[in-house]
Amino acid sequence: MRPVSLVLFLTFTLLAFNAGHILPGVAEGESREQKVWARAGSSAVLPCHLSPRKMWKQLPDKTSVLWKRHGGSAHQEPHMVLEVGCSGLRKTALPMRRRVSVQDSALRSGNFSLRINPVRSEDAGLYEAQVAYNTEVQSCQVELGVITVTLSPPSPVVENEPFLLSCNSSHRASLVETCWFHNGRLVPTSGTFCSLHGALSILRPTMSDAGSWRCQLRYSDNEIISATYNLQILGFDGPTNPVVYAAAGSAADLPCTLSYLPSGFGINAVTAHWSRLAGGHLQDWGTSQNSSSRSFPFHLPAVGPGDAGQYRCAVSVGSKTISRDVTLAVVTVTPSIQGPVSEGSRLLLICSLTHPRGHERFQWKHLDSAPTNSKLAVATSRNLKGHRPQMGPTLEIPQVSQKDTGTWECSVYGPEGRLGAVEYGLQITGAQVSSPPTIFSGQVTFGLTLTLFLLLTVCVLALALQKRTRPPAFPALEGMVAVTVPRKKEMEENQKEKIQQTEC
Repeated sequence: MRPVSLVLFLTFTLLAFNAGHILPGVAEGESREQKVWARAGSSAVLPCHLSPRKMWKQLPDKTSVLWKRHGGSAHQEPHMVLEVGCSGLRKTALPMRRRVSVQDSALRSGNFSLRINPVRSEDAGLYEAQVAYNTEVQSCQVELGVITVTLSPPSPVVENEPFLLSCNSSHRASLVETCWFHNGRLVPTSGTFCSLHGALSILRPTMSDAGSWRCQLRYSDNEIISATYNLQILGFDGPTNPVVYAAAGSAADLPCTLSYLPSGFGINAVTAHWSRLAGGHLQDWGTSQNSSSRSFPFHLPAVGPGDAGQYRCAVSVGSKTISRDVTLAVVTVTPSIQGPVSEGSRLLLICSLTHPRGHERFQWKHLDSAPTNSKLAVATSRNLKGHRPQMGPTLEIPQVSQKDTGTWECSVYGPEGRLGAVEYGLQITGAQVSSPPTIFSGQVTFGLTLTLFLLLTVCVLALALQKRTRPPAFPALEGMVAVTVPRKKEMEENQKEKIQQTEC
C-alpha cells in the first residue's frame, strides 16, 4: 500500500505544479485551449498568462516567449508569428509585422498575451505560445476565429444608392440562420430590406438607416457568433424635402449640409451647385467649392413672391453626385386698402403663403402701436390688452381706430411648430369724410336750425334789455324836444281858431 500511496502523492503533486504555471486566460480545470472571436478590422487579444498562484518574483529575467501559428492543415508545420528573446530582441513574421505585439511591462507580471491589431480574415487559425524560463518550457493554445462584415460597394454609402451587407465567419460548421439587427431591433427581411444567403441588401437607403448594424450567425453545432458594423451614410442633414419659410422682403438662406465631412472618407474634391426649377427648366444660380466644409447654403438677400419655388443643391463628392430639393415658401400680407388707411374705414388684411402643404395654420397678433402723446399711450396700452390673437389667414377690422395703429404680425404654424411670420405696419391718416345716413342727416339739420334760432332769440332779448337799462347820453336836447312839441300844438290850435273867425 505504501508504494501505491507514494505514486498517487507524486502524481497529484506534479499535476498541481504544472497547473500553477501556464493558463490560457481561462479558469483552472477547464481545457487549456480556448477560442477567441474577433471582427475583421478590429483588435483581438490572445490570452496567455501564469496562474495567480505563481510568485511573480520567482520569474527570472531570462525569459523568452515564442508565438507560433499552426497552418490551415493539420499536417502543415507551424510558423513563427512573434518571438521575444531573453535579451529583449524581437522577431516578427513579415505578413504580420506592425500588427502583433506583446506588452513589455506585462511580461515581468507573467502576462504573455498576443495582441493583433487590426485583425484580418486570413489571421484565423490556431495559435500557440511557448514560454521558456530557467530550464522549463510552458505553452498555451488559443484558436482565433474571425467574423467578417463586408460592405459593397465600399464606403462611403451614398443616400438613395443600393448597397449590400454580407456577414460570414471562419467557423467550419454549416450555417443555419442569419439575423440582422439595426440599433438593437430585429430587421424584417421584406420591402426595403432583402436577405439572400446571409447578405442584407438595402435598395434605397436613407439617413435613418445609418447607425449600428449587427449580424448574428447560428451554425449547425449551435455555435452563435455575432459582429457589429457602424454604417455611415453620406447624405444631407435635416428632413428629406425641406421647406424654408420667409417673409416677403426679408433674407432667406436655403440649407445644403452634408451628414459627414467628405474628408473623413478620404475625399478632398467637393463641389456644390445650386439651380432653380422655373418654368420646367433648371436655371443655374451658383457654384461653390470647399473641401474642408460640409455646409453649402444659398443666400437670398431679399425675397419676394417671384422668388418662391423649388431649388436644387447638387453636391459632387469624388465621383458621386447627390442632390437635395429645397422649397422656398414666401409669406405675404395683402391689405384691402393700399397706402394709409382713413380712420373709421373697414380694413381686411389677407395673409397668404406660396407653396402651402395643406396643414398650415395662421395667427394674427397686434405687436405695438405709435402713440402721439402720453395720454394716447396709456389708452393704447389699455386697448392692446383687448387685442387677442386671431386665428385664420384673414384679419378683419370693421372700423379702424387709433388703437389699431402699429405692427400686425401674421404667424404660420405647422405640426412642428412655428414656421415663419410676416409683419404689416398699419398707418391711420384721420377722420373719414363720407355721407352719413339719411336719418342721421335730418337730425343734424334740425339740431343746427334750432341752435341758430335760439342764438338769434338770445341776441334780440339782450339788445332790448340793453336799451332799457342804458341812461340818456344828451339830457338837454331831450328837454328841448319836449318843450318844442307842446308849442307846436298851441300854434296849430290858434291857427284853427283864426280860420273859424274869418268864416264867420
